[in-house]
Amino acid sequence: MTKTDPHPQFFGYGSLVNLATHSYADPTPATLTGWRRVWCHARTRPVAFLSVEPCPKTTLHGITAGVPNANWDALDARENAYLRRDVTAQFKTDTAVYEANPEHTAPPSTGHPILLSYLDVVVSGYTSLMGDDGAAHFFATTHGWGPILDDRDAPLYPRSRPLAVKTRDIVDDAIAALSVLVRPAKDARLLVDAIRAS
Repeated sequence: MTKTDPHPQFFGYGSLVNLATHSYADPTPATLTGWRRVWCHARTRPVAFLSVEPCPKTTLHGITAGVPNANWDALDARENAYLRRDVTAQFKTDTAVYEANPEHTAPPSTGHPILLSYLDVVVSGYTSLMGDDGAAHFFATTHGWGPILDDRDAPLYPRSRPLAVKTRDIVDDAIAALSVLVRPAKDARLLVDAIRAS
């Protein structure tokens, strides 16, 4: 990526698609080819999180948004378990996508749960941006599903937002179709204890 470009941008494919979670400039629907969305696990996080990995035949829908004055510090801090990857070749300006840092990832057998509150935020972003088709695209192009922790009533995800009934139903129906194990809310206490102990 050119260090002199004063107006770089990022491609968002997860929570950054939800514009209520940030205020980056000029968010615009966009696509990224050659990458797929995956759930990752890390030794430093007790919950699963979204990342991308190279996959030649996959196209992801998401957003691009500007990084004012090329100041990546705040976004790098938000995406602290990730590395910036240069995908400028697909865009008209310098563009990065965040991929989980392989030095911190753990195998899928680690089994860290996906926070339902996090999933709700991501899908809310896709439905707001692209309607029901956006949510369908998200579920169809996301891999590595594992157990989900139902923390919806007491969200553990720090950027959680109020959830529309329609979006809740979309998420719940998709989880059921995927046959993903959903752990009850009472198990959230174990996760909170794990976070405090780390």
